[in-house]
Parts: sequence; structure tokens; C-alpha cells
Amino acid sequence: MAPGNVPTIRQRRFGLELRRLREAAGMSAPAAAAALGTDRTNISNIEAGRYGISEERLRRLASIYECNDQALIDTLASMTGGRKTGWWDEYRGKVPPGLLDISELEHYATRLRTMQTSHLPGLFQTEDHARAMFELVVPKLPRLEVELRVAHRLGRQRVISGDAPVPYLGIIHEAALRMQFGGRDVARAQLRHLLEESERDNVTLLTIPFANGGFPMAGESILYAEAENPHLDTVHMDSPAGPLFFDLPTQLENFRLRLDLAERVALTAKQSVEFIHLILKEM
Repeated sequence: MAPGNVPTIRQRRFGLELRRLREAAGMSAPAAAAALGTDRTNISNIEAGRYGISEERLRRLASIYECNDQALIDTLASMTGGRKTGWWDEYRGKVPPGLLDISELEHYATRLRTMQTSHLPGLFQTEDHARAMFELVVPKLPRLEVELRVAHRLGRQRVISGDAPVPYLGIIHEAALRMQFGGRDVARAQLRHLLEESERDNVTLLTIPFANGGFPMAGESILYAEAENPHLDTVHMDSPAGPLFFDLPTQLENFRLRLDLAERVALTAKQSVEFIHLILKEM
């Protein structure tokens, strides 16, 4: 790809892993470039995700770095060849790049785990619920951008309902279930939709009532995207400045632990469905 293009999260993740392999080998960028028969600039661009490389060159680099993790090498090899287009590319330049990164992350995930405390998971939001949320963005978004973001959010849902649905485990706090974006009728329709989606074989939804008390990161929302190789797992969190992504081994381990602890606080899947029915009845 041309260096002027903004690399996607998958390209950045690929390049970052190559840099980690180089650093673990105690090799400088110039030394790696010399061993590969290229210049330092190319190594820098590859590690920044700005340039793609062939599978052959990837395996040569892995050999140069004396990496013996064959599973990791094979996974990285499947990511070679530069940027691959996806359905989300039709929104490039129309919605913030961070939203496209989330789409790409979900698309390539082998399993998704989420924890939502104040918003329902985007993969299960109805059109009216999503629109009501985007209409509350400050500063106010133009009507066209609202509709583009709604369409993009609905498009993301194909990872759950498409031909190759991704296994999904979602933990939802009672606060998110009771939030009435768009008013009572929209909120009721949203909860009914959530109950329908919970019946999918690949979907497990767990709820945490207020009465169950606190749990780690109770005020945060987390998307943990598992990859073909655990080294390439990635976590996404929202922030006022846009999506944040975490991929350091220690960070990933801590996020897995937090999700595990939150899961222990949650109701079972059967109890969670009953709890959502109860909230729907009270709404």
C-alpha cells in the first residue's frame, strides 16, 4: 500500500507484532533490513503498517528473528499481502476511521466477549435505538452522518447473524438495560430484539443486576476480540476522543481477568433472559 494511506487496525497490529519479534531478538531495524536485503525505511514502514509484505518475506523475517512459534508465524502469514477490503470500506471517508477499525476487528475475530455498563452492545441495537444514540452526540451530528453511522452499525451485526457467525458472549449491566434511548416504545422494542437475539446458538447474554453489587471496571465498556492466535487478541474501549485499542500481553491478561470476574458476578444465561423479561414488563 502507498505510505500516504492510513493503515487499518489489522495492518497496524501486523506491523506491531513484527516489531515485537525483532525487539525480542535483540535486533536493530538497520540490522533486520540488511538481513532481509532492504533498507531501514522499508522495515519502519512495515512495522508501522504502512507497507504490506508477501508471505515469503514474512517467513524470512521470522527466520531472521529466530521465532520458533510456528502457530504465530502461520497466523501472521495469513495476514500478509497488504490491505484486504471488507464491507466496511464503503463507509471509508464517511464515518470516523475508528468505527471502521471496530468493524475490521469484529470481522476477523474468532470469538467476541463484551461487557457493557451504560449502553447495549452495538451488535444488538435496533435501528431506532442506534439512531436515538447518535442524535445525542455533542456537538450535534449532521443528519446524513447520523444515518451513515446507523447504517454502519447495522452492517456490523452480520458478524453475529451472517453465514459464519462469530461466537459471542456479552455481559450487560442492568443500567444499560433500563436506559430508554428514544423513549419507552423504542426501549421496549429494543429489549424484545435483545431477547430474540439471545436465542441464537452462537450468542450468550449474561446480565448483572444492581443488586449483585460491584465488579472490576464497573464503569467501563469492553470489547475483547479473540484472534486465531492469542498473541493477536485486541481490546477496544470507547472514549470521548474516539476508540482506544489495547494489545500488550499484560493488558490482554488483565482484561481477560476482569471479564472473567464480571462473568462470575452475572446471572446465568437462563436467569438473564428472565431478568430482561422482568425489566421489559416493568417498562
